[in-house]
Amino acid sequence: MTRLDADDAVATESAVECAGPRTLLLEAREVPLGGVRAMSVHRALPQRELPLVGAWCFLDRFGPQETRMRVEPHPHIGLQTVTWPYLGDVRHRDSVGSDVVVRRGALNLMTSGAGIAHSEYSVGDDAAPLDALQLWVALPESRRHGEPAFEQHAVLPEVELAPVTGDAGSATVVLGVLAGVASPATVYTPIVGAELRLPAGATVTVPLERAWEHALVAVYGQAAVTADAGDDVVVDAAHLLYLGTHRDEVVISSPAGATLFLLGGEPFEDDVVMWWNFVGRTHEEIVEAREAWETGADRFGRVVDHGDERIPAPPMPAVRLTRRRRRL
Repeated sequence: MTRLDADDAVATESAVECAGPRTLLLEAREVPLGGVRAMSVHRALPQRELPLVGAWCFLDRFGPQETRMRVEPHPHIGLQTVTWPYLGDVRHRDSVGSDVVVRRGALNLMTSGAGIAHSEYSVGDDAAPLDALQLWVALPESRRHGEPAFEQHAVLPEVELAPVTGDAGSATVVLGVLAGVASPATVYTPIVGAELRLPAGATVTVPLERAWEHALVAVYGQAAVTADAGDDVVVDAAHLLYLGTHRDEVVISSPAGATLFLLGGEPFEDDVVMWWNFVGRTHEEIVEAREAWETGADRFGRVVDHGDERIPAPPMPAVRLTRRRRRL
């Protein structure tokens, strides 16, 4: 997914360390993609006060809506894209030769390294129901300058979520590790991304890595998380609940049943510069990547079965891009 709201990076002053448990509800914002008549998404990350959760630096929900998705070739650097579909089929093509259909139950993971380009089209010529999560993972210094890659995983491991009351829940380990169970997908930092499913009337315990930070978003339904003061915090599709660090578990309940997504990981090794579809460390890196895309340099390659069509990069802002740092 390409960003068409290339906002300036957050200033670096007044940064704080990630330390201790939190229960902070942060509102997702609606963002139009591709103009007034194109699709819209709800963006839960980055937040101005919270640019990353572990290595997770971006989270869009594109749906549920009925649309004809046409995202032309566009570039990425310094990140992995994680596409987790719920409804509808999308054709993914990229500059490493991938041409696959993205559908429910399969993880689609694209690693940009120093540069990759891809396109995303809904299957068919008419508007159709579409719903999915699109997430980005910031690559560490050891991998962000490497070669691009793509992988698809149709079989992912499951974890039972122990019940406190009612029936047990279940989790699909999409990326990284949950409760000692690892996804087959390639990762470069300690991380977790998992779909959680709670049956109606259930209260379950979700195990967490104590040293990692975590967050929750609701995909379908509502759930209540038992907060540190003993009160319940309701999580819905319009918010991200930031849980902080130093938790061994989190207790979640849902009277009517719910599907959520858990994201977390070891606090990231560095602050990042995020602009458009690029994750870097300096203003100069972003300028260089933009110039390479605009001039058609070999860095990003050519997307399978595409000609010259592409999404042009927006103009650089009038200010110098700075690293995003947490302020909560």
